[in-house]
Amino acid sequence: MITIGKKRKGARRNPNYKRPSKRWDFFVLWFKRFGIAFGVAVFAIWAGAWLYLSGTIESAANWSKAEAVQMSADAGFNVQNILVEGRVHTDSDVLLGIVNVQKGDPLFSFDPQNAKELIQRISWVKSVQVERRFPDTVYIGITERVPLALWQKDKKLFLIDEDGAVLTDYGLKRFSDLMMVVGDDAPPKAKTLLDDLRAEPLLAGRIETAERVGERRWNLKTKEGMLIKLPAEDVGLALRRLAIAQEQDDLFGKSLQHIDLRKPDRIIVQSAPGQVQEFNIESFLKAGYSSGNDI
Repeated sequence: MITIGKKRKGARRNPNYKRPSKRWDFFVLWFKRFGIAFGVAVFAIWAGAWLYLSGTIESAANWSKAEAVQMSADAGFNVQNILVEGRVHTDSDVLLGIVNVQKGDPLFSFDPQNAKELIQRISWVKSVQVERRFPDTVYIGITERVPLALWQKDKKLFLIDEDGAVLTDYGLKRFSDLMMVVGDDAPPKAKTLLDDLRAEPLLAGRIETAERVGERRWNLKTKEGMLIKLPAEDVGLALRRLAIAQEQDDLFGKSLQHIDLRKPDRIIVQSAPGQVQEFNIESFLKAGYSSGNDI
């Protein structure tokens, strides 16, 4: 009879046998668990990568999104109105092309941010607000640039605003009443000149063209063909002196060729060839007039 688990008397233990340590048992168990977890992680990553690269995830996400958008449209969130405010010169067909929605389209299929970015590229648009207005309206609020003057460059005309931005070179006949400015640096300088001219109503309506000279100052040309030379500085003060002279002596009613305002203490005038002008000598001297041939 053999008894298991009982040590026989006199049995000798093998001196070369070493019992496994508890620490080694722990590491073996840990590596087994880590291996299983690592294998699961690798499989998950591989599966995710396959789903992503094959487009399955994107397709599923797009399908879910499309279904949600359609459900919202069925619930009443569909486009019935496109409301545009502030549009005067901006082409309505261009706006509708950018918005690209039809009556009955799901409201949530319209992307306001994308439409805003595209509308801001239109030259007439200074700023724009685009939004969905629930339950059925696409809203576009536009602040347009205001036409200031016509700019002549390389024998071609452009419409500019007060910031010097070019608005268009098409259909300019409707803006023919605006003053024309000439010179490479004229657009950003035009607003200051126009503001000074508007402050003098006796002069503003008579000026047809303003040309930059040496990128320093302006020469003005009246509708009658008279040339007015402005100083580089204190343009407003020079125009004030000219307005006073016009009010007192009707300079524009005389056959003058040049009026030079570049000297702060006098107005130099030159008659047109073959013309003799009469001035009240007292007011002539008091106003600081002088005549000259080289103006």
